Amino acid sequence: MLKLTLEQPAKSRVVLQYTRLEGVQPALGVSPAAPARIVFENLEDHARHQVEVMVQDLLEEERDRALGRDEYERKETPGPGGGYRNGYCKPRQLATSMGTVTVRRPRVRGLEERFESAILPLFVRRTKQVAELLPELYLHGLSEGDFDKALRGLLGDAAPLSASSIARLKAKWQAEYEAWKQRRLDDLDVVYVWVDGVYVKAGLEKEKAALLVIVAALRDGSKVVLTVESGYRESTESWLKILRDLKARGLSAPRLALGDGALGFWGALAAVYPSTVEQRCWNHRICNVLDQLPKKAQADAKALLTQIPYAPTREAAERGKKLFQAWCEKRGYGKAGALLDDDWERMVAFYQFPEAHWKHLRTTNPVESPFAATRLRTNAAKRYKKVANATAVIWKTLLLAQQSFRKLDMPGLCAEVADGATYENGVRVRRQCPEEELLRIAA
Repeated sequence: MLKLTLEQPAKSRVVLQYTRLEGVQPALGVSPAAPARIVFENLEDHARHQVEVMVQDLLEEERDRALGRDEYERKETPGPGGGYRNGYCKPRQLATSMGTVTVRRPRVRGLEERFESAILPLFVRRTKQVAELLPELYLHGLSEGDFDKALRGLLGDAAPLSASSIARLKAKWQAEYEAWKQRRLDDLDVVYVWVDGVYVKAGLEKEKAALLVIVAALRDGSKVVLTVESGYRESTESWLKILRDLKARGLSAPRLALGDGALGFWGALAAVYPSTVEQRCWNHRICNVLDQLPKKAQADAKALLTQIPYAPTREAAERGKKLFQAWCEKRGYGKAGALLDDDWERMVAFYQFPEAHWKHLRTTNPVESPFAATRLRTNAAKRYKKVANATAVIWKTLLLAQQSFRKLDMPGLCAEVADGATYENGVRVRRQCPEEELLRIAA
């Protein structure tokens, strides 16, 4: 057993010292005694037993401090109001990161204020570290039914784990998600946005549910999840509802929006934020073009296609497009080459922004990359009973992924873009002031 003693140094700091008493077992008898001889095989049991004794001693020391006297000591002034010990509550399993221990909370009566333990509050069955571990494991793909098998070996057979714990967590996330959707956005100075839809198995329908996601780059170059909302596939009506809600909550128009070929978003964007420049994803366009070619020609075609969005200027990109179309015409693949003419202005809009940001603006990767963690969670769940539950869980997963979002290259340029600076082929255009223009004309 470990005996708790207190020392009061000169700097008024309480020092807890634990001294081993050989042959002495816990007075409460709430768990088996520690093994007499410590070997490697019973090291875990011994360590867990010592933690249990230490926690119980801390609880009793807390009770003694509340009473102002140690056990078997009398009150200095007789009479009511001094409080007295009243035994212990029923044994309770407490899951800690060092294992599950069994303790009993001391009871006190007769105090002017109700005695409440700060070490072990009422109804708490796991420490903060274990409580934070459960949602982390769930969001990283561990299914509800696997918690018992996965954690019993680490936390002990008596660990208070159940599928209902995760169900309560999801209910809490749902409430947090509803509050998050109502937050004001006036303080967000959005420069770029990436949009996409992720499809999950949720609800009673056979078809997958669409969750529409927007990730935004802010004035300081950081990226945040702007919205996660369920919609009917990726229709214009669904995107209109989302964009109108963002505008009503104070979101200003972004300078550039990036997305794939879903026509629903572009129609909604033009209706709500008509001043926003539109950029199509090059990855999706290249895949669409390659789908029109036979497999034997795809390798050569891809080598030509990937050079186009990496051209140093828009004019060079247009020359690359014509070169690829000539290659297609020569081999009888004219239909594939013609796909590059569709939405060409949207394909090369990124040349109107700083060259340092081009690699972020050519594709929708910033919004698609976090979906990898989301698929771990959705694949483990197989199918959600309600779309609302899937939305809250995926929102929580994306917020977890948001912590590792990297800033845009040269984030200082985002402030220039937000202030309305114009660029040609990635180079900022310096406008002359009226006085300089008059001097130039006079000369």
